[in-house]
Amino acid sequence: MAGGDCGGLIAARDWSATPLGPVDHWPASLRTTVLIMLRSQVPMVLLWGEDGIMLYNDSYSLFAGNQHPGLLGCPVRDGWAEVADFNDHVMKVGLAGGTLRYRDQHLTLFRNGVPEPVWMDLDYSPVPDESGRPAGVLCILAETTERKLGERRLRDSEDRFRLMADAVPQITWITDAQGRTEFFNRYWWDYTGASPEPTTAAEVSATHLHPDDGAGTMAAFEEAQRTGTTFQTEHRIRSASGEYRWFLVRGEPYRDPRSGEIVRWFGASVDINDRKVAEEALRNSEMHLSAIFNQSAAGLAETDASGRFVRVNDRYCEIVGRTREGLMHLCMQDLTHPDDLGGNLALFQRVTAHAGSFDIVKRSLRPDGSQVWVHNSVTALRGPSGTVSSIACVSIDITDRKAAEDALTALNADLERQVIERSRERGLIWQHSIDLLSVIDLTTACFDAVNPAWATALGWSVGEIEGRPYTDFVHPDDSAASASAFSGLKRGEVVIHFENRYRTKAGGWRWLSWVAVPESGKLYSITRDVTADKEREAELETAQEALRQAQKMEAMGQLTGGVAHDFNNLLAPIVGSLDLLQRRGVGTEREQRLIAGAVQSAERAKTLVQRLLAFARRQPLQAVSVNIVELVAGMADLVASTTGPQIKVVVDAEPDLPPAHCDPNQLEMALLNLAVNARDAMPDGGRLRISATAEDVRSGHRAKLRPGQYVRLSVADTGTGMDQATLRRAIEPFFSTKGVGKGTGLGLSMAHGLASQLGGALTIQSRLGLGTNVELWLPRSAAQPDAVAAAPADTAAHGAGGQVLLVDDEDVVRMTTADMLLDLGYRVTEVASAEEAMRLIERGDPFDLLITDHLMPGLTGAELARAVRQRRPGMPVLLVSGYAEREDVGPDLPRLTKPFRKDELAASLAQLSA
Repeated sequence: MAGGDCGGLIAARDWSATPLGPVDHWPASLRTTVLIMLRSQVPMVLLWGEDGIMLYNDSYSLFAGNQHPGLLGCPVRDGWAEVADFNDHVMKVGLAGGTLRYRDQHLTLFRNGVPEPVWMDLDYSPVPDESGRPAGVLCILAETTERKLGERRLRDSEDRFRLMADAVPQITWITDAQGRTEFFNRYWWDYTGASPEPTTAAEVSATHLHPDDGAGTMAAFEEAQRTGTTFQTEHRIRSASGEYRWFLVRGEPYRDPRSGEIVRWFGASVDINDRKVAEEALRNSEMHLSAIFNQSAAGLAETDASGRFVRVNDRYCEIVGRTREGLMHLCMQDLTHPDDLGGNLALFQRVTAHAGSFDIVKRSLRPDGSQVWVHNSVTALRGPSGTVSSIACVSIDITDRKAAEDALTALNADLERQVIERSRERGLIWQHSIDLLSVIDLTTACFDAVNPAWATALGWSVGEIEGRPYTDFVHPDDSAASASAFSGLKRGEVVIHFENRYRTKAGGWRWLSWVAVPESGKLYSITRDVTADKEREAELETAQEALRQAQKMEAMGQLTGGVAHDFNNLLAPIVGSLDLLQRRGVGTEREQRLIAGAVQSAERAKTLVQRLLAFARRQPLQAVSVNIVELVAGMADLVASTTGPQIKVVVDAEPDLPPAHCDPNQLEMALLNLAVNARDAMPDGGRLRISATAEDVRSGHRAKLRPGQYVRLSVADTGTGMDQATLRRAIEPFFSTKGVGKGTGLGLSMAHGLASQLGGALTIQSRLGLGTNVELWLPRSAAQPDAVAAAPADTAAHGAGGQVLLVDDEDVVRMTTADMLLDLGYRVTEVASAEEAMRLIERGDPFDLLITDHLMPGLTGAELARAVRQRRPGMPVLLVSGYAEREDVGPDLPRLTKPFRKDELAASLAQLSA
């Protein structure tokens, strides 16, 4: 027998004394399966017969460790005694024709003589004999121990990193390449009070940053993304109390070692608010002092109490003939002519002693040896302590009054030279300024002069602007405001930050911000093009409005889901009780008609609750791989009969369309609701097209989905369409344009909730008079479509006579369910909590079946089911709930949706024992 070392061992062994018998007498099914297994490179083991005699290949022998070759021919329950219960369950299921699949299954094995935790992916399938009945179980396994241990080590490393990051007295963060946060340390949560949920750089910018800083921060981050360089900026972050503080933000890109692409950003934000406050105070002080200095025609200087220069203005430097840097190393006395020094020192000492002031005329020496006559007004200034802290000096050059006519002539020549130079400087500023500079005649309102920046901004040449009134360029909507501002300027008022729109030569409009001052019949203005700022503000407002809408819908969904869940609990005993009364024929014929009417109303309420849960994304779903082409084709006749003969129904689906991951029953309901909406939008008839296509969604798609592969199911009509106001509210629950009594307003909201719960989306495109197109985006499934199982023929009596443990914290629901079970022939033990049920299980009370509610105080139904399966693996469990608890309920746990009838309960019980 071929197949490596294990093949040789199997061929060489005498199997006559084993339940398998001689190899030559092995059935063809066993021989074929063994040959396939031995030639496979994947670890495989065949468990043959009731005892599960083990036959395996070389890859499995490596997994078996020191147990090989002793496991060959050994019953699986004996070979792996430490997991005998597990393998006993495998054999029962496999020989009954069932399959099992485990992912990362944790077991403790003695494969090398000591207990060893291992994790494995296991797939068990029955192997039929020549009669078609299961004779063995084939297991395909893949050990995942190294990966699980690696994940554990990674978690430990992440925990150490988080402890270290939380100890840092500053914000530390990690994002992915697109800026979606993967980590914030504790400092961030404590400072902002934000909820610890993933968010993007744009969301952080919009939610937590000062409105003036968000756009700059995003621009800096996008530039760093583009260039792959360090991201650094300063912005203000709002604290939990509403205060804004300045932070220095720096982020470094982390690249994939193999591809070199940026995969993450590691960064920190350091509180620099105290520094910024100090800088702001310093800037204000400097601004005030600079204004005094720069607006004064006199030389100004400030010294400390000893007379050493602290600051001077340009005019003072001109008077004494020295640079500002050179003066910072000198005292005022160092500039005084020796002949004038004595009188100056005496006055200076008296002033510093008594904090007074004095005037003096003296000569100051320049570095070139020349001298200048200066009139100085000196004042001593007191500090907070009351002592002299600084000296202020106002100096006026009076050399012209002391010098001869030649000196005056020379001075005039020098002044003429300065005027020429300054005129040239002003001309350069006019020509090269990026701001729009202009002079407008206040009488004619015409442009007298504009600089070249106007031509750059608006496209008109300078000659085309000059001589024309400003009204030729103003947007009509801004005419009144512009005229009012111009009237104020004519009255002598000053305009600061006035904004209006000017027409470009190409026919567009640019936003301009004006600072204008009237003087001598002319208007002098500095204007800035703020179009880009306006566009950013509009984009920010759009983003904020979208965020507010999303938050409103989320809050509405949570409220709706909670109400629907509570309503389900109230509806469950009503539906169950009415069903029992109807089945038992209680009352007269008239009373039976009343009961039938109540049943019909309860069923309508049940449908309404399911739609509410669908909108809230809390409906229990049985998502499988679905052939959308078959589903749509199967509904074509139903849709056509529902819409009527005036509407032509066209079905257009790609023949090779991949399957979608969804709940087929809920999808059919959603599709039918959309078709009914389309019918109502075409009262005079029209065309209804149902199409299905495969779509690849990329970042920035209109459906706002994660990038990936989807199936798009479209329902398009040629009806009345919707305006923008209706379109914005279309998916809100109970919103309807059909009038009172003509619709619940839940069709679109249910379809939206279904798509969202499946990981997809719903989009609507509509225009008045042109019709509506509703698109359901469903995740593509990698699995083959599931076959539809036939319903059991007789569900009412199947399995009757067993002992049922019934758990529900709602007394009326529990009582109604117990009555149904008694009618079905079961014996019932009722308890009101999972904890009480566990006490009965642990006490050893005999039960054939567990039926439990899910959402209960204390342990949930899912937690109870897992605990019972550990203690009694063979006991069937049925979970009853009217709410989707996807995070807690495993896919292998059978569920029955509230409210339910007796036949629905019987069908679920029959499937458990099938």
